[in-house]
Amino acid sequence: MITEQNCTMLCDFYQLTMGNGYYNTRHADRIAYFDVFFRKVPDGGGYAICAGLEQVINYIQGLHFTDDDIQYLRGKKIFSEGFLEYLRDFKFTGDIWAVPEGTPVFPSEPLLTVRAPAIQAQLIETMLLLLINHQSLIATKANRIVRAAQGRAISEFGSRRAQGASGAVLGARAAYIGGCAGTACVIADELYGVPATGTMAHSWVQMFDSELEAFESYCRTYPDTSTLLVDTYNVLKSGVPNAIKAFDNVLKPLGKRPCGIRLDSGDIAYLSREARKMLDEAGYPDCKIVASNSLDERIISDLLRQGAAIDLFGVGERLITASSEPVFGGVYKLAAVEENGVITPKIKISENVSKITNPHFKKLYRIYESNGKAIADQLCVYDETIDPAKPLTLFDPDFTWKKKTLTDFTVRELQVPVFKNGELVYDKPSLQEIRSYCEQQIDTLWDEVLRFENPHNYYVDLSRKLWDIKHELLDNGGVLRARDGRERS
Repeated sequence: MITEQNCTMLCDFYQLTMGNGYYNTRHADRIAYFDVFFRKVPDGGGYAICAGLEQVINYIQGLHFTDDDIQYLRGKKIFSEGFLEYLRDFKFTGDIWAVPEGTPVFPSEPLLTVRAPAIQAQLIETMLLLLINHQSLIATKANRIVRAAQGRAISEFGSRRAQGASGAVLGARAAYIGGCAGTACVIADELYGVPATGTMAHSWVQMFDSELEAFESYCRTYPDTSTLLVDTYNVLKSGVPNAIKAFDNVLKPLGKRPCGIRLDSGDIAYLSREARKMLDEAGYPDCKIVASNSLDERIISDLLRQGAAIDLFGVGERLITASSEPVFGGVYKLAAVEENGVITPKIKISENVSKITNPHFKKLYRIYESNGKAIADQLCVYDETIDPAKPLTLFDPDFTWKKKTLTDFTVRELQVPVFKNGELVYDKPSLQEIRSYCEQQIDTLWDEVLRFENPHNYYVDLSRKLWDIKHELLDNGGVLRARDGRERS
């Protein structure tokens, strides 16, 4: 499984060909700055949720080439022996800054910044994108589904439909960050502490001579956690009536109350309402109704608008694969190079305006109004600070005449140091702490940003200094005449 392997060789081949080229030119020790960012929020949403940093940390700490790896690369007959010896002793010695997991993030913002010798910075590109893209995608999708449920618990049910073992396990982890209450994936509980839940499949009911016998046997086995799957044969004619009989025959004499019933097919809105009436009339108003069956945020919203009497949802393939838009689209782009302490910004220019990058070694600030709501983010050059004691004028980087001056605000730098000179300097929070942090951070967003349809475009502005540098680079074909040599503290 990817979560347990040495993934140093999980890279694109061009990262090694470029590394070999760097080694054999003057660029071998040149410091490079790369940003990980994305260009578009999935599903037309107003925000995404950053996730995957813990796995990035584990990957960086485990980087090393084995003798078998070196032998394989030698067999390609294109790499110099000097480069292969360099790889034999390879260790990441650079710096990494990152946005903490669970933070709401927006297009063009650096979720992670790498400062390292060019070979090192280039080598880790694929794995960083793989880890951050996947978990950020699933955490974002999970949060949309959780919000659609309007306070009802969501359990992630998608392991069997995930794209491979790591997709299932890390997907369950990301879904928990996004707000899911639990998962059906047992190993995600064992490895990460995501609460594993589950009861029975249709095969349990089919295994017995009758549905009632199956239900009574389950209630006897799990008298404190009985949730019965009632749609194997007929929900209203046999499933719910037999569930009630099992509750009466087995649980009631023990002084126990049923946990719930589950619907996995049919007209769930109608069936849940009718089942609710039957359970209430039988004296089980506290018996929960769980719904599953190819659900997502839009179906859940529709069910609740139709008055469905559902207390919990199990969501599978459309969550674990983010099937409505299964690519997060994060990219890894060079932003600057450094030689002898002099940092030179770099830009990628494209006829596709959305692919023009923001140059330089940057800081990312989030700006909050006095009520604690986030109003905008600002990208600055690394040596800039925002002083909340002074008025701050924000302007749209594309439509510069759109301006707003703030006088009563607070500010927070979003990226935090993770690695310094190759050593971990970040205290990894627990998964529960990440999940709680995510919930708290979502609460700082305005409702207009949170809505599913036509959300408000959250502002990610450039400081005047960064905007000027970017446009000088654009005007001069990527060349900046004046260089800034100060180093970031």
